[in-house]
Amino acid sequence: MPAPIVMKLFSIVRPVLHRLDPEVAHRLTLRALGSGLFKAEPEPDPAVLAVRVLGLVFPNPVGLAAGFDKDALVVDAMLGIGFGFVEVGSTTPRPQTGNAKPRLFRLVEDRAVVNRLGFNNHGLAASAGRLAGRRSTGIVGANVGANKDSADRIADYVAGYAALAPYASYVVVNVSSPNTPGLRALQSRAALFELLDRLDAARQVAARAGVHPVPILAKIAPDLDPDERAAIAAVALEKKLDGLIVGNTTVAARKGLKSAARDEAGGLSGAPLFAPSLAVLRDMYRLTAGRIPLIGVGGIASAADAYAKIRAGASLVQLYTALVFEGPGLVRRIKRELADLLVRDGLASVADAVGRDAL
Repeated sequence: MPAPIVMKLFSIVRPVLHRLDPEVAHRLTLRALGSGLFKAEPEPDPAVLAVRVLGLVFPNPVGLAAGFDKDALVVDAMLGIGFGFVEVGSTTPRPQTGNAKPRLFRLVEDRAVVNRLGFNNHGLAASAGRLAGRRSTGIVGANVGANKDSADRIADYVAGYAALAPYASYVVVNVSSPNTPGLRALQSRAALFELLDRLDAARQVAARAGVHPVPILAKIAPDLDPDERAAIAAVALEKKLDGLIVGNTTVAARKGLKSAARDEAGGLSGAPLFAPSLAVLRDMYRLTAGRIPLIGVGGIASAADAYAKIRAGASLVQLYTALVFEGPGLVRRIKRELADLLVRDGLASVADAVGRDAL
């Protein structure tokens, strides 16, 4: 089915979905995408959008953030919509149901979402099986987390790498979700150092077993204070981390929101997250002197937003929440307008724009 028809169909059903409970609507969307009914083939991207980073060639820098497809159910459908890459997860070693419902809230007036899902997913074995069964190409990242009741959370991340690295283009360790108690403590200097040490050992073991080593990235929070940012940057440089994703949802940024659900506990994503996440992104680029690839996430809803993230230091960007309000046609629009912005500024590639406003 041509991509424009897919976009039109989604624009028709979106008002109906918004009348449903957010989690029910998301589940129905995944089923529709997984049915193949809305399968689309991506149109070729302008050459100016191609990005070489992490040892990979991305057809465009616009990716689907983790959280939309926790269980690798609709990877190829989302690539067909036009994403340059798709990140699945977060996936934990054992299946878990997550936190009690209701746990997902639309903040329509604020173009935002609050979630306290708590890593609800089918577990590593299920995701590994689905990724192994893919027959198409396309860059797919695997985002891994720890079970809520785990006695050794670092071991959970090591298990995640071992299970999904054979089928993923890169692996992300999500140490910044606010919805698993204590998880963000893994962003501390000592804990992050140990985590990266054990992951590097796991990567070497996998390589000896014939598994091609894939890049390891860490996803950090937008709520870090300056000292915490500096500590993470120092560890990332010392351990030669392949990349950082900046950042996850925020537990702050509620002041001035209009929606009734603004005070619900959980992580806030969407438009209110743009400014604080951009500030942290710019700071991490400065702290790492541009030596570590960054993926910018948080509040992206336009080409101007994506371009701002890139100029602040991101080699790639990701979005999710904006799809809830704009639909899948947003992806093609961002790509088209981003290419225009690069040409307007006389830049030959995305790489030429990275970090221009950061230092």
